[in-house]
Amino acid sequence: MTSLSVIIVNWNVCDLLQRAIASVYAAWDGRLGLEIIVVDNASHDDSVAMLRRTFPDVQVIANTENRGFTGGNNQGLAAATGDFLLLLNPDTEIVGDALPRMVEYLRNHPGVGMLGPQLLNPDGSVQSSRRRFPTLPVLFLESTWLEKLAPRKALRHYYAKEQPDDLVQDVDWITGAAMLTRREVVAQVGGMDEGFFMYSEELDWCRRIREVGWRVVYFPEARVIHHEGKSSEQVVPARHIYFQSSKVRYARKYHGAAIAATLRLWLLAQYVWQIGVEGVKWLIGHRRDLRAARIAAYRQVLRSKLRMSESANERISE
Repeated sequence: MTSLSVIIVNWNVCDLLQRAIASVYAAWDGRLGLEIIVVDNASHDDSVAMLRRTFPDVQVIANTENRGFTGGNNQGLAAATGDFLLLLNPDTEIVGDALPRMVEYLRNHPGVGMLGPQLLNPDGSVQSSRRRFPTLPVLFLESTWLEKLAPRKALRHYYAKEQPDDLVQDVDWITGAAMLTRREVVAQVGGMDEGFFMYSEELDWCRRIREVGWRVVYFPEARVIHHEGKSSEQVVPARHIYFQSSKVRYARKYHGAAIAATLRLWLLAQYVWQIGVEGVKWLIGHRRDLRAARIAAYRQVLRSKLRMSESANERISE
């Protein structure tokens, strides 16, 4: 019987993927009941060949098109047979015995529906991974160039800064690099909303899980190194489009169409302003290649109208 299913959605990060899988095996340390499923989103590197050559026991789902982070994870969830289901990014490495610790915590705490480890940067520093649900000021200002204008208290609450990093704590949601849930949770609330191609999908999923009464817990006694964004950084304009359009989709689901429309216009206006700023810097001769690249990327965002448009160079996964 499978105890733990580890689901990894991969896109063109072969070397990191190999390290991630090796760390899973090392963390599980020969225990029975481990299943690893890799959903490859039409990578054009050596990912699939490497998997079949190096990890013959890994189940590989090789897509012929990129189904995104949500679509790929839902494929993995449908194929998984474990009682516990870990969604793990390919740019992660498990530290020590984090996996059995996480599974044991869920076994001992039946009211917890989602568990997130402490994420670490490659240098060992703590990476922010626990959140409260975003308020409207946070939705409009966070991750924009105007974030410094957001109320400091609101941002502190959003990032759950009122609690120390090393304390096990209930939170509203955890970031998606490593998320451990239960089979019965997925059966109750479903998988990820594929309307979020990537970004905000874990926010939406955790919100749905909490709404039906499950707890979401940040568990720093388990640690995972996260190299962060090694797939999405390959296609910068698409990353902007998916991040911001997912924010708009979230606003529509939970705050209504009027707020979502206002947020879309606000975000587009930020890119208009940024094009102006970069244009001035280009005119005065400051790092012109960089300025031209940014202007091109921001124009592509404007052409998309932040409607999950196919105008992005190509679809990407986290």
